[in-house]
Amino acid sequence: MIFADFLNYIPKIAKEKLLCDEAHEKLSPPERISFLKTVNSKDINSRKAAVLMLFYPKMSLTHLVLIVRNSYAGVHSSQIGFPGGKIEEFDHNSEATALRETYEEIGVLPDQVNIVRAFSELYIPPSNFTVYPYMGYSNDTLVFTPDPREVFEIIELPLSDLLEESNFTHQIMETSYMKQVKLPVFKFGENIVWGATGMMLSELKEVLKKVL
Repeated sequence: MIFADFLNYIPKIAKEKLLCDEAHEKLSPPERISFLKTVNSKDINSRKAAVLMLFYPKMSLTHLVLIVRNSYAGVHSSQIGFPGGKIEEFDHNSEATALRETYEEIGVLPDQVNIVRAFSELYIPPSNFTVYPYMGYSNDTLVFTPDPREVFEIIELPLSDLLEESNFTHQIMETSYMKQVKLPVFKFGENIVWGATGMMLSELKEVLKKVL
């Protein structure tokens, strides 16, 4: 989609009803659904994080930035995600966290970003984080400067690829909790998005499909 046309839909996206349960469940690992049925959300003392789902123009077309995280001793090692991270005490709010972490991880300044809205928060059992996603856009053609300590690679995903239904599939994966399990995923070429990022991306996609 031409980025100038995408901008015309921003007011509708900002007001569109979120599809939390339906969209999240579509990309949810089976054990997550069963786990959350056994716990009371009020009893979960989770850590907090925020991420940014950032759209921008590249060669006049609308793109979404994703990152491939570095390999490390943790449950999200080498996974594809959105720029973002842990909410710190000095952050004014979770939106500020998403903007700060985006700058630290991929070099996009906060004043380059227009926040459109918050999306549904998501609890991630393996890491005990509750994540607050925000959608935003930049009018700039962005030049990314990834932090080599955290980011292995930048993925610039065309909006048309996100909306393409054939990119949703199932695949046998190895996870932190199971060696071989069939999971719902988004597959963009060789890049596979699943788990929490897949769930957030699913809600984003469903909202966009209703508006675009």
